[in-house]
Amino acid sequence: MAVVIGGGIVVLAVLDWNQLRGPISRFASARLDREVAILGDLDVRPLSLNPSASVGRLQIGQPAWAGKGQMAEIERLDLQIEALPLLRGQLVFRRLEVTRPKLVLLRDAKGRANWSLRPDAPPKPLRLPPIQDFRIDDGRVSFKDARRRLSLEAAVDAAERRGAANPGFVMSGNGAINGAPFSLALTGGPLVNVRAGRPYPFDADVRAGATRILAKGQISRPFDLGRFQAQVTASGPDLADLYDLTGVAFPNSPPYRLSGQLSREQRLWRVNGVGGRVGDSDMAGALSVNTAGERPFLTADLRSKRLDFDDLAAVFGGAPARGGGETASTAQQEVGRQMAAQRRLLPDAKLDISRIRAMDADVKYAAASISSPRFPVRAGSVHIKLKDGVLDANPLRLDLNQGALAGGAQLDARRDTPVTSIDLRLSRARLEELIPIRSGGTAPITGSLLGRVKLTGAGTSVREAAAHADGQVLFVVPGGEIRAAFAELMGINVTKGLGLLLAKDQSKTDLRCAVAHFQAKGGVLTANRIILDTTPVLSTGEGRIDLRDETMDLRMTGHAKEPRLIRVTAPVTIEGPIIKLKLGVEASGALAQGGVAAALGALVAPLAAVLPFVDLGLAEDASCGALIAQAGRQGAPVAKPRT
Repeated sequence: MAVVIGGGIVVLAVLDWNQLRGPISRFASARLDREVAILGDLDVRPLSLNPSASVGRLQIGQPAWAGKGQMAEIERLDLQIEALPLLRGQLVFRRLEVTRPKLVLLRDAKGRANWSLRPDAPPKPLRLPPIQDFRIDDGRVSFKDARRRLSLEAAVDAAERRGAANPGFVMSGNGAINGAPFSLALTGGPLVNVRAGRPYPFDADVRAGATRILAKGQISRPFDLGRFQAQVTASGPDLADLYDLTGVAFPNSPPYRLSGQLSREQRLWRVNGVGGRVGDSDMAGALSVNTAGERPFLTADLRSKRLDFDDLAAVFGGAPARGGGETASTAQQEVGRQMAAQRRLLPDAKLDISRIRAMDADVKYAAASISSPRFPVRAGSVHIKLKDGVLDANPLRLDLNQGALAGGAQLDARRDTPVTSIDLRLSRARLEELIPIRSGGTAPITGSLLGRVKLTGAGTSVREAAAHADGQVLFVVPGGEIRAAFAELMGINVTKGLGLLLAKDQSKTDLRCAVAHFQAKGGVLTANRIILDTTPVLSTGEGRIDLRDETMDLRMTGHAKEPRLIRVTAPVTIEGPIIKLKLGVEASGALAQGGVAAALGALVAPLAAVLPFVDLGLAEDASCGALIAQAGRQGAPVAKPRT
């Protein structure tokens, strides 16, 4: 036995290792499933407590799916390992020196990465054994990711020589991501005396267009890149721009600046202690992304102490209100100018459905308070679930100063043209809070407001979906008060109505019931029935709201309940762009006067049939119930509410 061992030692000592370059290359080619070649000298020194080797002109080819060429070319590779840790199954490098390495890293649109030995499996994070003395001299890295449309050309250096300008690890480069300039600067601590139990510090500065990510962290066990922690700050004009960098489909947003504690545990990424601002709103909470499944799965619990309502416009591709000092990117400001010039409310930014399909999510968000000068909103919350290309926002709730708007919305992106559905109920809101009032004035109409909006439309933008919407919309005022002057003008009683207005009379009359019911088809909301019943006048309406061009054309005709001295039977009109409506009187000619009983008989009976759509108990509540009962006493065929 001693003779055999001794002979083996002699053979290893005098062996010409260059004769084994071919067998070693063929063995490595078979294991790596790509061509491997050693074209330079191979020198192995195994007879030591710290065995070492040198490899000259090492080439590793591309996998078959990536085409011809080399994935890696290394002019010289010198390494030395510790023998004793091998007895414990642990590989420890005393020294690793790489001279003029050139790496060409690729990932195609299917997600296959050339550095992965299993192209059908997601690439694993790089994990190297501890390296006590690590040197990289004049390295080059070329990276192209077709899925994220990212390219990078970077220089890599890890110089531990005395007098080196940048001791430690340095990687810096430039490229493009989705057509925008992209740059990366990554630095690490000195790569001498590195130990497995000693964290390795690093700093990163990533810029993609106007988006910037700064990170300062450490690798817990060098060099296992599957586990690290970092304090991260991200800023930019739109959260959606982070998709190409992270693979996570964040919603569109105003300019933001957020920070948090990022940690990675193999395929689980966490960001705790999220804090900062999105537009003019604060943001806090935590989120995580699990990449172990077929698609990344985002879980988040986020909250705002104060949400600026205008910031929500960007989520749907719109822009904050102009002239209010709102935070908006240059692109969003341009969108705002175009929408204002075209007198539009609905944005037409296209939805990228590939992003919706690329991930799943479970996100909760709550705003303790909401600031809005135009709407009486005080708080809100939403629970969003995204799975297999279907996004459900349910429950969705906005708390008003009085009342609430609640329900759900769904975006089905499984087809080429997504379908959006909403079903929202407005409960116990107040009319006087929703109608703009000039300073020092009083509300012309008061009362409780209920409603329901149930619409479904196909389209790649909010505007396109609205232009194809089908469904129905119903609003009900079960009782309240209206300025007597306005009630008379609905008649139209010129003498009394104008007189009261000119006298600035603030007296009120009862609003017994008001209902507006619209049937939607192809983006056009046609008035099915409109009725406004006050003490002096019963008014009926007709017309439509066209979401395709965002215009309104409604006419209200009054039926006086008492004789009037001078009364013009011409409809009151509400028409023009929704963003700037005009109130007037149709002067084309007088209409035939219809009786109050006829109006009640023709309209109140169908009214009872639509009331359950908004509230099953409404027909028996307040003045609307009395109106239906009165119609019954006058002989109208009243329909009972459906249950």
